[in-house]
Amino acid sequence: MSHRPIDCEPLKDLVRTVPDFPKPGILFYDITTLLKDKAGFAQMIDALAAHYIDKNIDLVLGIEARGFIFGPALAYRLNAGFVPVRKPRKLPAPVARVTYDLEYGSDTLEIHVDAIEPGQNVVIVDDLLATGGTMEATIKLVRQLGGHIAGLGFAVELDFLKGREKFPDLDVYSLLHYNE
Repeated sequence: MSHRPIDCEPLKDLVRTVPDFPKPGILFYDITTLLKDKAGFAQMIDALAAHYIDKNIDLVLGIEARGFIFGPALAYRLNAGFVPVRKPRKLPAPVARVTYDLEYGSDTLEIHVDAIEPGQNVVIVDDLLATGGTMEATIKLVRQLGGHIAGLGFAVELDFLKGREKFPDLDVYSLLHYNE
């Protein structure tokens, strides 16, 4: 596999935009049209893997639900394990939990307490970086369990929401950038 960055900009042609979803005034970037394209999906996984291939990644964490799309495929390419970060009451063994604020209310994420060993190198992946709240909560879980965060990977980043500014000391890598 090449270690050079892979240009994913042409993949934007495979992303469907849906105006006024989930509410009026929002332009939704629907990646399901990209995911069903076998060459496009492969290119996305290859691009993420190329970025992390030399970073000795032990685990890839995927955030429920769309992080589950990219996480296992990336873990496979990096010869790493995969760990799901779930919504409450989905994991069967003892969990670490963090509750975080949303625009209207709060949400909670959980991870098995034995999912990460202290010092393991972790990449956290999700489909979208918007304001960064969900990723911020996941980072707290990883640090609570003693993991080292080697990077944050995203398929799409909404640059105008400035989510990456919450993570100035971390490697934030996004494949597709949107400015509106």
